[in-house]
Amino acid sequence: MTSITSNTTFTVKRKTTATSSSKAGKVGSRKVVGSKKGGTKRGTAPRMKADELSRPEKIDALLQLEDEESKKERVVTYLRRALGEDTIIQKNKPRAASTTRDRSCAAADLATATKVLGITFVLKKCEVMSTLQRILFPEGLHSLFNQNTELKEGGLRPSLSSVSLASMDSGSGITINSGGTGTDLKRGKTTPPNAREGSLLIIRALCEIIGKAVEPYVITGFLAAALDECGSSSSSVREAAEDTTTALMKLASPWAFPRLIFPMLQISLTSTEWRVKFNALERLSQCAITAPDQVNHLLPQLIPEITSQVFDTKAQVTKAAGTCLLAICQTCKNPDVLPAIPAVVKAICKPAETFKAVEELMGTTFVAPVDAATLSILCPVMARALKEKFATRKRSACLVIKNMSKLVESPQAVAPFGPLLVPELQKVVNNVQFEEIRDAALSALNNLTKALGDAYEADAASKAKTDA
Repeated sequence: MTSITSNTTFTVKRKTTATSSSKAGKVGSRKVVGSKKGGTKRGTAPRMKADELSRPEKIDALLQLEDEESKKERVVTYLRRALGEDTIIQKNKPRAASTTRDRSCAAADLATATKVLGITFVLKKCEVMSTLQRILFPEGLHSLFNQNTELKEGGLRPSLSSVSLASMDSGSGITINSGGTGTDLKRGKTTPPNAREGSLLIIRALCEIIGKAVEPYVITGFLAAALDECGSSSSSVREAAEDTTTALMKLASPWAFPRLIFPMLQISLTSTEWRVKFNALERLSQCAITAPDQVNHLLPQLIPEITSQVFDTKAQVTKAAGTCLLAICQTCKNPDVLPAIPAVVKAICKPAETFKAVEELMGTTFVAPVDAATLSILCPVMARALKEKFATRKRSACLVIKNMSKLVESPQAVAPFGPLLVPELQKVVNNVQFEEIRDAALSALNNLTKALGDAYEADAASKAKTDA
C-alpha cells in the first residue's frame, strides 16, 4: 500500500489551449476592410499609381518625343482612357468595358505625364483643364459661385449638363456621346458617370502625384464641383468625389480657407443632399488639422453653422456634425478653457448635459485673455444654462459669465454675444426670488456690460435697477 506524506508530489499534465490573448492577436492581425458595414470608410484610399508611365523606359520614350503634336497625342490618349472613352485592345481578346481601376491608372498616367512634360503644356495647351471643366460644369465656373437666392437655398448649384458632350469642340480629341441614358437625371445631370468619375480621378491624381505646384489650377476650379458630386446617385462617382475632396484639402494652403474653402463648405451645408453635407462636415474636421489658426479665427461663424447640423434628421450628418464641432473647438488657443471643451461640445449636442458643462467650467480659473473664438464656444451653452429650471444652476452660469467677462480682450470680441446673454441675465435679476442668485446675476451683468462698452453698460444697468 502506497503511503502519502507531506513530501509527496504529483505532476498534472494540463491540456494546452489557445489563450484569449492569442485569439485576440489573430483577430487583430486581420486586415480591416472598412469601418462601416457594406463598404470602406472614404478618405483612406491608397495613393494612385501610374500604369504605363510607372516604368522609366516609358517616361524616357515620352520625353524623347520631339514633335509637340506627338506629345499632345499621347496626353490625349491618357485623357481618353481616364474618361472611359478609350481602352487598350489586346490581341485575340475582345474589348472590355472601362473599369474604375482602368480610369484610375490612366488618370495617374496623365498626372505623371503632366509632371514630366510641364503643367502649362498639359493642362493648357493639351486642353485638359477645359475638358474637365466642360464635363464637371458645362454652364461655366460662374454657375457654381453665383451667390443668388436659388444657390443659398439649394446648396451647390448642380452642374447641369444640358449640352451634349458630343458637341464639345474637337481640339482635345474627346468626344463623349451622352445620349439620354445619363444618371442623376433628377438633379439635372446627364453627363455620363464614367466621364465625371474619370475627371475627379484626374484631379485627385494631379494632387497626389504633382503636389503644391498644381494647387492654383485645381483648388479654385474644381473644389466646388467635387463637393457637388458627393451627392451623386452613382456610387463610383460619389466615392471618387469624396476621395478627391480629401486630396484637395490636403493640398490646399491654410490661407485659402477663409476666402475660398470655407465659403464653399458653407454653401455645401445648405444642400438638400445629405451626403454633400456629410462630406462638407468631414472636410471641415480635416481643415481643423490642416489650417487650425484660420479655423480658430472663424469659430464665431463656424459654430452656428455646424450646430444647426447637429439636429439633422439624418443620423450620419448628426454624428459628423458632433465630430466636426469637437475638432474645430479644439483649435481654441485659450489654455484655461481647453480641458472643458469636450464637456461643452457634448452640451451643445445634448442640451441635457448643459449643467455638467457648467460644472466643468466652474472649476476653471480664467487667466488668459478671452477672445472671440473662446466666447463663441462658451456663450451658447451659458445662454442655455441661464434658462435652466433650477435657480441654483442659474447661479453657476452667472458665476462663469462673471469670471470670463473680466478677461474679454476687446468690446468687438464680445459684441455679437451681448444680445444672447444680457436679456437672459436681466430675466434672472428680475424674476428669481433668491437674493443671493439675483446678486450673482447682477454682478455678472455688470461685468459683461463693462466688457461690451460704456454705452451698453449704462443702458443695461439702468434697466436692471429700474426693474429691481
